Amino acid sequence: MDCNILQTEFTLAPRRRGFHLVTEEVTRHLPTLPRTGLLHLFIKHTSAGLALNENADPDVQTDMDAIFSHLVKERESYYRHTLEGDDDMPAHAKSVLTGSTLTIPITNGRLNMGTWQGIYLCEFRNRASGREIVATIIGQ
Repeated sequence: MDCNILQTEFTLAPRRRGFHLVTEEVTRHLPTLPRTGLLHLFIKHTSAGLALNENADPDVQTDMDAIFSHLVKERESYYRHTLEGDDDMPAHAKSVLTGSTLTIPITNGRLNMGTWQGIYLCEFRNRASGREIVATIIGQ
């Protein structure tokens, strides 16, 4: 049983603040997937995150943004890291809540996600550049 490891880096298109379904964009950047294995995604930023969530109803994306904006507000008087704008410190806190990695099983050469699951870019800055992703594929 040989195990192969492939790694690629790519940049997601810039997006405004919010929760964005990026499954198709991510898979376009991947090489042919092995029959069985794991896809590990890592976002190289501290003000955005990755998550798996609802891929059918866009209201979920809107609601997630509202929930995170309610949980971590801008312009709190106790923030010390404020030089990069009102959205910067909240973006760092929100990225800790979502995390910076995802691991998805690969089965029969396809990502093995639930019917209603998709990959989200969780963008926490009001205006951000493209987000860099490292994709590592381990498989046979």
